[in-house]
Amino acid sequence: MDGARTDAPSSTLGATIDDIRRQNLAQVLRLVHRDGPLSRAEITRATGLNRSTIGGLVTELSHRGLVVENPAAAVRKVGRPSPSVAASDQATAIAVNPEVDAIDVALVGLSGRVLHRVRYRNERTPTVGEFVNVVSAIIEGMRPAFGDAAVLGVGVALPGLVREADGSVILAPHLGWRDAPLGQLVEEATGMRVVVGNDANCGVVAESTFGAGRGDGVIIYLNGGASGIGGGIVINGRLVAGEGGNAGEFGHTAVSTRGRRCHCGATGCLETEVRRDRFVEAAGLGEVELDAVREALTTAWRERGGAGGAEIDRQVSRLAVALRSIVNIFNPRTVILGGHLAHLLAVVGEDEIQRRVAPTLPGGGSEPEIVGAQLQDELLLIGAAELVFAQTLGDPTVMPSRVVASAFAR
Repeated sequence: MDGARTDAPSSTLGATIDDIRRQNLAQVLRLVHRDGPLSRAEITRATGLNRSTIGGLVTELSHRGLVVENPAAAVRKVGRPSPSVAASDQATAIAVNPEVDAIDVALVGLSGRVLHRVRYRNERTPTVGEFVNVVSAIIEGMRPAFGDAAVLGVGVALPGLVREADGSVILAPHLGWRDAPLGQLVEEATGMRVVVGNDANCGVVAESTFGAGRGDGVIIYLNGGASGIGGGIVINGRLVAGEGGNAGEFGHTAVSTRGRRCHCGATGCLETEVRRDRFVEAAGLGEVELDAVREALTTAWRERGGAGGAEIDRQVSRLAVALRSIVNIFNPRTVILGGHLAHLLAVVGEDEIQRRVAPTLPGGGSEPEIVGAQLQDELLLIGAAELVFAQTLGDPTVMPSRVVASAFAR
């Protein structure tokens, strides 16, 4: 288990035996959830608990349907090989990501795997009511895919500002949603527990748990989607949400004094200057699929001379302006780019972006790694599922209300 971190339980001062047991159960479950299948011996070393305690905890988590033990592969070692303990995909969440052009809905297992996915293409930007109707219909149609799994709830990764206390939309400007009780409406339509979060926060949590941002340090995530650019910050495994839960709005970093006007009222925001549709317009592509845009990006950058190549060059320069500020403020270990930003990175290469970022980096500091999101187009769905799993990972003894199906009830 290379580089595994120990999720040490909180102080046990004044805690009861039940409190300590819950903390230990959560510690083991978080470990296998994050790091994948581990032997009991590896879990023992990582947690510092004794073998008999680990045996009892694994047994209880298994009875609760949260972990499974799989036979170990045959190896040429003396003694009996130890089975591996893994997060169970009998515990699942439904993940939802609304965008201007499509609504994605997926069934995600506690292991972090997307088990089943449906993509609904919007003919036009949906209203809140239309979104709720589409999602509830898709979930109803997905029920055969649930099998005997327990669905712990619905997580929504929203491209906008969210009031975390009740899952209401404060403002999702590109969707045209404002002051809407989204969590309540989806809950009423589906009968399930619903958690709503900002999509970029979901993305950085997913990447820091399963992808390019694993490990300690400062991780910055920027995603370029149809609804603009969002960002998220994780420090030593913990999301930095800000006072109202809206930290990381890097899309509104000023990158041009003569740029286009943003919906926020400012001029030259990153999300107005670095956009896939601006490249499509410059390259004269018209209505094309995403794969065709990626191919066109590659061709335009290779040829350089045309309008498409010039637009890529402009966007990369604007992105570098934002990254300079971000790097100087946060001094991150890793900057992760998703969506259109990841496509730009793949086309021009990290060295080109680092070269443009470098002039204002502090002297004597190491350059952050700039990488594309490893989870690719499943990123926000996996992050949305993490919204739901957070309650169970915090206390595996508490069953969420309104669980659909049930591996737990057997």
